[in-house]
Amino acid sequence: MNDHDAIIVGGGQAGLAAAHALRTRGLRPVILEAGAEPVGSWPRYYDSLTLFSPARYSSLPGLPFSGDSERYPRRDEVVDYLRRYASCLDTDIRTGHHVETVTHDDGAFAVYATGERALTAPILIAASGGFSRPYLPALSGMDTFTGTLLHSSEYRSPESFAGQRVVVVGAGNSAVQIATELATHARVTLATRAPVKFAPQRPFGKDVHFWSAAVGFDHLPIGHLLTKPLTSPVNDPGIYTTAIRQGRPDQRRMFTTIDGDTVAWPDGTREHVDTILLATGFRPGLSYLDGLGALAPDDRPLHDRGLSTTHPGLAYVGLEWQRSFASATLRGVGRDAHYVSARLTGSRTRTGKRCCQPVG
Repeated sequence: MNDHDAIIVGGGQAGLAAAHALRTRGLRPVILEAGAEPVGSWPRYYDSLTLFSPARYSSLPGLPFSGDSERYPRRDEVVDYLRRYASCLDTDIRTGHHVETVTHDDGAFAVYATGERALTAPILIAASGGFSRPYLPALSGMDTFTGTLLHSSEYRSPESFAGQRVVVVGAGNSAVQIATELATHARVTLATRAPVKFAPQRPFGKDVHFWSAAVGFDHLPIGHLLTKPLTSPVNDPGIYTTAIRQGRPDQRRMFTTIDGDTVAWPDGTREHVDTILLATGFRPGLSYLDGLGALAPDDRPLHDRGLSTTHPGLAYVGLEWQRSFASATLRGVGRDAHYVSARLTGSRTRTGKRCCQPVG
């Protein structure tokens, strides 16, 4: 006999959305979260991080962000929101449970967390997210760099970089946001393999997410059709293109080599660098599934729109481009969670329970 109807690994936005979806279908899942509270990686992001989508488009199912719906919530607001969501979810959430391995036998998954007895369930949702493992690209000479090498996951604020020569590697929203902030304290270059593509954050006076929702782009289930994820442009409220045009930061093509504390640029010039900051993204942290044979050789999950193609009953929530452009975002994980939950539970009737309604 199984211990639970379903086990969810990960208590961030993806895991909470998955629990909500299962609860609305009459199941009582348990969430296993490695951290001290169910807020995912948000507390570890840099201090000034601000969402690129307004509050009205940044909520999980059943609980809108409070306050001005047109504002762009900051990191700590998101953390507080997730705490509130978890508190009213009416779900067994076990923090400090680091899942190490999973086995599958006779239709049941056994989940082993460090120092805990195995828990079993016929359904397992891997919701440890697509952003739990920092990606470090293989750059020529990186192992010889004698300066400070950081990933964006380790960056908090710009003050400690005052007066330094810093190179930020990356072309996404976080890379541009961090590089622009650092440039107020240091001499910064944004190094990219191709020119950064910018898109206005509020075309025709409306946030870009308004238009995306209006035309249905956020909902398009095209993730499974892509041979590789599409690169999204950087949302610019008007400050980033101006900053780069003024050289704070300047933008250059990727350096060719690193030698000690020196980088070589494509034009042949060489210069001393104090810090290289890699804003190069993340990969899914799913090592606990290694023994199942559920992952490809590059550690990516084998799935079709979030449903495992190797193990019935196994699903994923929170992967980048899992089903749509918004799959890995606060506004998108809820749709994906309900999609996989409906297929995992088959003909199970909805209970009509309204989970996580506003409290207080």
